[in-house]
Formats: sequence, C-alpha cells, structure tokens
Amino acid sequence: MEKKRLQLLEEEDKQKKVARLGFNASSMLRKSQLGFLNVTSYCRLAHELRVSCMQRKKVQIHSSDPSALASDRFNLILVNTNSDRLFTVNDVKVGGSKYGIINLRGLKTPSLRVHMHENLYFTNRKVNSVCWASLNHLDSHILLCLMGLAETPGCATLLPASLFVSSHPGVDRPGMLCSFRIPGAWSCAWSLNIQANNCFSTGLSRRVLLTNVVTGHRQSFVTSSDVLTQQFALLAPLLFNGCRSGEIFAIDLRCGNQGKGWKATRLLQDSAVTSVQILQEEDCVMASDMAGKIKLWDLRAMKCIRQYEGHVNEYAYLPLHVHEEEGIVVAVGQDCYTRIWSLHDAQLLRTIPSPYPTSKADIPSVAFSSRLGGFRGAPGLLMAVQQDLYCFSYG
Repeated sequence: MEKKRLQLLEEEDKQKKVARLGFNASSMLRKSQLGFLNVTSYCRLAHELRVSCMQRKKVQIHSSDPSALASDRFNLILVNTNSDRLFTVNDVKVGGSKYGIINLRGLKTPSLRVHMHENLYFTNRKVNSVCWASLNHLDSHILLCLMGLAETPGCATLLPASLFVSSHPGVDRPGMLCSFRIPGAWSCAWSLNIQANNCFSTGLSRRVLLTNVVTGHRQSFVTSSDVLTQQFALLAPLLFNGCRSGEIFAIDLRCGNQGKGWKATRLLQDSAVTSVQILQEEDCVMASDMAGKIKLWDLRAMKCIRQYEGHVNEYAYLPLHVHEEEGIVVAVGQDCYTRIWSLHDAQLLRTIPSPYPTSKADIPSVAFSSRLGGFRGAPGLLMAVQQDLYCFSYG
C-alpha cells in the first residue's frame, strides 16, 4: 500500500497524469470543429481533462499564532457557498478542538497565501457534524453538532462567523453564540427552503428533530434507525435523510409529524449511509455508504441509475462532494486516497494519494469549488491533512 502511494506521488511530481485513453486537448478540439462534439459535451470533457492535470501546491497559512499552526492538526474543512471562506476544525495537542475561518481571497497563484482567523472558542467534545447556516444573511453562522461528555449533554451550536476577526468585513457584526440541548446528534443540516425558514434539522438515534431557531418550535419524527446524514431540498419541500440501516428517506415538510404521511421517498443502500447529496434539478440524489458504494438514484423511477466504483470505506463517516458545474464527484476513502469521477458516466478520472502515509488519524479532508477564493476564483481542490493545506488548481 505504501509502495503504491509513493509511486503515485512520484508520478504526480513528474506530472505523469493521463486522462482517459485517447483523451487530449487537440483531439477534443478537432472533434468539436468537425461537429462530432456539441458544446455541452465539449465543455464537460474539457473539465475532465483539466481535472486530470491538476497540480499539487502547498498553501502558506498566516496566523496571529504561528506556533499553533505548526502543532494543530486539521480535522475537517468546509467551504462556504461563495467559496471565499473555509471553516476549519483543528485538533489541538492538549486534547479537544478549536475552530477557525480561513479567508480564501488570497488564494491566487503563484503565491497561494491565505490568512487563518481564529477565536478563543474551544471544546473538548467531539464534533459529529458541521454545516454553514444562513440566519442573518448567507452563511452568517456555522452549525455544529457536539457529542456529550461525562455529565455535559450533547448540543447543537450556532456559531456566528463574526466571532472570527475580520472573517467577512463590512457584512458581519458581532453576534451571540446560541446552543440547543440536543443529546446524541449524529448529523445536522440548515434549511434554505421556504417551507422550513430559519430552521435546522438534526439526525439522532431513531429520530429526526426539526428546530426553528427564532421561535424555538420543534417537530420530532420517529425513524427506525440512526440518522447519519441529512440535506434539505431547495425547491421541493423535502428533507432527505440517510440512516445506519442503509435506508434513505425524505420527510415532507408540509406534513406534520402525526401519522405516516410525512415519509415521501424510500430508497435502500447496501450499508450505513454516510452522505446524501441532492442534484440541482432535484430529480436525482447521490449517496455513499460504509460498504464503499456510491450510487446515483433517480427519484422518479426510484432506482439506481449509476454506480461509481473504487471508493474505499468500511466503517468511517466520510462525506461526498458533487459538483454539477464541473461535472465531477469527489470522495476521500478510508485508504486516504482522494478519487474524482465523471458525474455523467461514472468514469474514474483521477486518484490522488495523500502526501502522508495512510493512517486512520490522517484521512484528508477536502473541498472542491468552481471558484476558489470567490467570484473571480478558478476551479480547484483544497486538501487538508495533518498541519498542511494543499491546493490542486486547474491552471
């Protein structure tokens, strides 16, 4: 395994990256000129070609506490909607976790310099789930699910992004941290759906809890299994949930929690579902599980229409990243390899080894965006592992 990783790293450094057979820029352009490729196909294949040629570069992180950067290890990273901020959870040497926001606007080649904004908020409890939340404005807060510890119960915490100095100048104002006592939350999701305005959901052991932040009103939905992942649809009034049993189901937000009419959709994966992603048209949903299966489900036909091979997972809670604009699917496996597939035909486009030896404690956390650094940014992949942040850029 280690020999294979070192070999792949050597090929990366020598830029020996090969796209699918017979797939290069000149042949694509020629086929387009001859009319064999329409505009949509040409753009999609161009994205795939660029993915196969992304190069790894280390990002320089500046902070008011350089010593912490050298010792604190990245646990997870999460990019915001506009791709100009990156929320980080870092494990500290003395135990516990602390949070930061990296301003990505300085993420420009060739320098790749960014600044980490930290605060004094620290927790010795495990972070089970995290997502950006839009309470005052788009991505004004971060929603975290914290596991209980000893006599301290678990909770869901809304952390204002304004607590991180200059994280969003001119928009954020000082805000208050809000906590909701929610024991044993495995997952969380923030709603941008008008049917559940100012609401977030938490997936618990055999229960889904829908909470209105403004009114405090709660709705509880009893399930047959632990809910490990969630996502709200934007257009349809639905909340999709993935369970430990392998079941994927949707809650109809227009129905109350009385009776059985609230369960709108039911699908079944091979094992515990670790990630659910709804595609933009909301006619398909993609899911990954602890059997290493990644499947694309057609919600109208209620069947699997595509499967993405190569993902490795036996027990870990690993996210799935779907990017329709670029036509790719990204996932990090338990083997610490980052794999990129074509969304449209499930072709494996790229396998990226970790810069460090494979370890359960060093599974990379990644974020992909079509506009890294904001509106004028370029497509690329960010990878956080140990104390380092890497950028794989298109150009």
